Amino acid sequence: MSTRLYVGNISFKASEDDVRDLFSQAGEVTSVKLIKDAATGRLRGFGFVEMASNEDAQKAISMFNAKTFMDRNIVVNEAKPQERRERSYSRERSGFGGRGGRR
Repeated sequence: MSTRLYVGNISFKASEDDVRDLFSQAGEVTSVKLIKDAATGRLRGFGFVEMASNEDAQKAISMFNAKTFMDRNIVVNEAKPQERRERSYSRERSGFGGRGGRR
C-alpha cells in the first residue's frame, strides 16, 4: 500500500523531476505533486510525494527530513489525511440578506 509524504521548504527552483530523483534513492516513487499558487503559477514551497510502500516512505523520512536539498533544509513527514472543507457560506443567508427594498 502506498504512503503519501508531505515535503516542505522545497526550493522554488525545484521541479517535480528533481524531487522524484531525490526520493527514488529511498525506493519506488509513485507520484510527485508540487503545489503552485493558483493566481501566479509560482511554486509555494511544498508538495507531496507518494511512495510505493510504507517501508520506502519511512526510509525517505529518515534519509531526507531536515537534510539539505537545493540549498534548503527540507521537512519530510507522513502527510495527514485531507480534511473536508466546510463551505464558507450558508444557504440560508444567501442573496441580499433580506434588507433593503422600496420604502
